[in-house]
Amino acid sequence: MTTTLTLYTPAGVLAQAQPLRRAAKRLKALGFEVQVDADALAKHQRFAGDDETRLAALHRVAAEAPSIAMATRGGYGLTRLLDRIDWPLLARSVEQGTRWVGQSDLTSLQLGLLAHAKQQGPQTWAGPLACDDFGRTEEEGGVDDVTQDCFTEAMDGLLEAVGFRTEAGFDGLAVKGQLWGGNLSVLNSLLGTPHLPRIKGGILFLEDVNEHPYRVERNLLQLQQAGILDAQKAVVLGEFSAWRKSPLDRGYTLKSAIEAVRARTKTPILSGLPFGHVRTKVCLPVGAKVELLVQGRDAFIGWQGDPQHHHHHSHAHEGHDHAH
Repeated sequence: MTTTLTLYTPAGVLAQAQPLRRAAKRLKALGFEVQVDADALAKHQRFAGDDETRLAALHRVAAEAPSIAMATRGGYGLTRLLDRIDWPLLARSVEQGTRWVGQSDLTSLQLGLLAHAKQQGPQTWAGPLACDDFGRTEEEGGVDDVTQDCFTEAMDGLLEAVGFRTEAGFDGLAVKGQLWGGNLSVLNSLLGTPHLPRIKGGILFLEDVNEHPYRVERNLLQLQQAGILDAQKAVVLGEFSAWRKSPLDRGYTLKSAIEAVRARTKTPILSGLPFGHVRTKVCLPVGAKVELLVQGRDAFIGWQGDPQHHHHHSHAHEGHDHAH
């Protein structure tokens, strides 16, 4: 059976075509039947085409319902479209077997799908972006092995768990709930809108880039003050990367930020998830019911395999150990 994969650009502009061509070539080499959306390289200011163009691309991909719909990049732009997206059309594509994959600005699309759906909501995949993860030259480091393996297994319906090292203090934690989350700034931008799902008893994962720890803390405290952190069974933090220290920090670090938030909620907040704007990233089923288990410092997020694929072996992917 051929697995069709459509590359489209729903948000930020692709400055150059080369990374897209490299990504398409590499994905073809992995066995996917790759198609590039007609407007993937459209340009309007910092966007991949004006709002109409990007909205039409999103709806076109949903109507075609390929096996995989993979965004070429994130950036900014989906927020402009949220009030006009045909959510039932996107949900139907998921029912037909489309896996929507991406991260960063795609968080609003993934969470919007859950917010606008009845019952549990359509599952999508937090995972790689074509140009960021499959479009780098060999000199720039090429493709990360864990990222690639995790992606291909997830798309084949074989990935049933991800494992990572977390800090001490959570040994014996065992909780079940709906997995949701993504980019912290994007998620916070949905607060008070109809596009944020109201998930209670969930497992919330979060990451961000270019945000100083005090800004990460402020966003997390906003979620806590909105009652969202307290309503979850657990919060799992991915990578908060590419920020710069300030002379005003005086010993204040990302760790300080997380401690300040932990002091204000009973919900366990774990770190170390290999996900975010970093080379090595796992794939996570947004909207799926998952189980989070911790033994010592080994954390494990597991879920039921894909009902579309019948198989009898489970794969757990170990991300690299991240020191915090």
